[in-house]
Amino acid sequence: MTTFLPELRRLNYFHGQLLGEAEFRREQAYFVEKLKLRNRCLHGWGVACGLHVKPAETPTDPCYPEAGSPLVWLQPGVAVDCLGNEIVVIRPVTIDLWRELPATERQDFRDGSDLYLSIAYCQHPGGPTRAVYADRCGAGAGTEYGWWQDGFTVMVTGKPPETCGCADPCCQCCPDARVLLARIRDVRRDQQLGADAVQMNVRRPLSRYQLTTITGTSWVHGGTYSRAEAYKLLGREDPQGGLAIAFSGQVHTRSLVDGVIEVQVIEGGSGRNSSTWYIDGDLHTAGDDFTSWVRYRQRTDETLQRGDRVIITVRTPFILDRCCRPVDGTHVGGKVPLLPGYSGVPVMRDFCQKPPSGVGPWTSGTGTGAGNFQSWFFVEEKQ
Repeated sequence: MTTFLPELRRLNYFHGQLLGEAEFRREQAYFVEKLKLRNRCLHGWGVACGLHVKPAETPTDPCYPEAGSPLVWLQPGVAVDCLGNEIVVIRPVTIDLWRELPATERQDFRDGSDLYLSIAYCQHPGGPTRAVYADRCGAGAGTEYGWWQDGFTVMVTGKPPETCGCADPCCQCCPDARVLLARIRDVRRDQQLGADAVQMNVRRPLSRYQLTTITGTSWVHGGTYSRAEAYKLLGREDPQGGLAIAFSGQVHTRSLVDGVIEVQVIEGGSGRNSSTWYIDGDLHTAGDDFTSWVRYRQRTDETLQRGDRVIITVRTPFILDRCCRPVDGTHVGGKVPLLPGYSGVPVMRDFCQKPPSGVGPWTSGTGTGAGNFQSWFFVEEKQ
């Protein structure tokens, strides 16, 4: 049984030493446990590369067993589970979601429900070999498997795997060694999946800690708004308005204090422009102790002019999540998307449509938990 902090013991070879299979197994176990300890304590766990999940075209020919079933493609890649096991997929795999769903869950499944696709480490024996000598009990030489082959198993469930929360994966917690790869929306047992059914943003990238990020804002970064639209964004006349910011997880409301969000205006117009001033505002959240979003609402009557640039700064190193770790707020490429329900003309950026991992949409963060979130928009009178 794997322990989080194993007792590491290796052989001390000497002349005349008697070695059997037990000693060689312990020798292997030393290096296996050492590697697993290194993986989870230095690298963490999650998806290292690849393992993208895509809808697959369902055969219509009734001669195929998969005909009419919801299918997905699992692409090659590497992951590390919270025990430190390396999970390697070397070739694409077709997965029938309905067939892989456990029989106990099929009974309660309803068409249109969501399913979760995970992967887990396993090993299986290989290389049948006939023993040269009889065993210690005097039985004849039989056939044994000479190798252990590292492998994986795909699991489809109605609920995602349980996670460690704030516990350190190095030595404290691994309630479920599965690695979540995707959530499949609107699954119907006899229909092909829709083009947007697979959501891979639920997966965890390989890391010690899953840092909280900014996942959306109520304004278009670098966008242009009229004065009326800007006032609506700032919530000047709407008690329910304000600049909204959404987080990937919950943060302590007590860390959202005056000063962590700052809205500055650089005056535009003709001639020399250098004057700046700040829009004073109030912070509004959704909960008493924790919240997954915050609004900054203007509480003064200052006016904006044509050509002004409104700069929003969120000092995310001072905003702490449930694990008391800072929000990873660096606004990489200015690509944090617009929140659903808000309007704005997107700025055309036809490069780097997806993050380096290939799994979108973009969020803030570089994986280090440092850096402020910065963004801006412009004020122009539209024709």
